[in-house]
Amino acid sequence: MALSDMTKAGPDRKALAAATTTVVLWASAFVAIRGAGEHFGPGALALGRLLAGSVALAALLALRGEGPPPRAAWPGIAASGLLWFGAYMVALNWGEQQVDAGTAAMVVNIGPVLIALLGGRFLGEGYPPKLLAGMAVSFAGAVVVGLSISGGGGSSVLGIALCLIAAVTYAGGVVAQKPALRHASPLQVTAFGCLVGTAACLPFTPQLVDQVATAPPSATLGVVYLGLFPTALAFTTWAYALARSTAGRMGATTYAVPALVVLMAWAVLGEVPGWLTLAGGALCLAGVAVSRRR
Repeated sequence: MALSDMTKAGPDRKALAAATTTVVLWASAFVAIRGAGEHFGPGALALGRLLAGSVALAALLALRGEGPPPRAAWPGIAASGLLWFGAYMVALNWGEQQVDAGTAAMVVNIGPVLIALLGGRFLGEGYPPKLLAGMAVSFAGAVVVGLSISGGGGSSVLGIALCLIAAVTYAGGVVAQKPALRHASPLQVTAFGCLVGTAACLPFTPQLVDQVATAPPSATLGVVYLGLFPTALAFTTWAYALARSTAGRMGATTYAVPALVVLMAWAVLGEVPGWLTLAGGALCLAGVAVSRRR
C-alpha cells in the first residue's frame, strides 16, 4: 500500500504499535544508560550495546532467510549506521555523563524538529500544519520536563554540546534511513546499519574488554539489555513504522520519550516527579496526539 493510500485509509495500527514499542524501549534506554554508564566509558558502552544488537539482528536475519540489502539501499544504510548507530550513541552516552537526565532529554529532543525540517527539505514531505502544531506543543512539554528535573543549573558546556551533537546525528540518521527503506526491509536496514555502527566503534574494543573485566554483572547485563531491546528490537520496530509513515511524523512520536522517562525513573529510581514535570509530560503526549492526526 502506498503512503498516500495509507493516509487516506487512516492510521496503520501495526505501524502505530511498532512506534509505541520503540518509544517505550528508547525511554527505558535512558535509565539503563545511567546505570551502565557508571562502569563503562561512552565508546565502550556504545560498542558493547551495538555488538549485542548486531548478534541478535544477525541471528534474526539468518532465521528469516534475509540476505544483504540491495545496492540501492546501501547509501542510506551506511549514513544512518555512522550517524545514528555510531556517532549518536557515543555522543549521548558521553553527554549523559556530563549533564543531568532532564537537560539531556530536553536538548536531544531538538532532534524531532530537525527531522521535520530535513524531511520537508530533502524527502519532499512538506510541513503539514498539524505536524508543526503538534511538534510545537511537544517541544514546549519537553522543555518543561527538562527544566523541572534539571540539576539546578549545573550543566556543563561540554555536556550540552554533546547532547546537541546527539540530536543532530539522530536527525540525520533518520532522514538518511528513510530512502533506504524503499529498497530493503526494515530488518535489513536495521541490521546492516547496526553492523556499520559497530564497525565504526571498533577502536573502543580495548576499553570495552578492560571495563567488562571490572564492571559488576548488573552493569554488563545493562549493556546487553541496551543491545537486545532498545537497539535490536526498538530500531527494527522504528524502521517498520518509518517505512509506513513520514520521517517528520515519526520524529514527533518520540516526543513521548521524556514523559515516559520520568515515569520509569519514578518507578525504578524512586524519583518522585513534581507537578510541573507531570504537566510537561502531559504536553509531550498531547503534542504527539496532535501531530499524528490525519
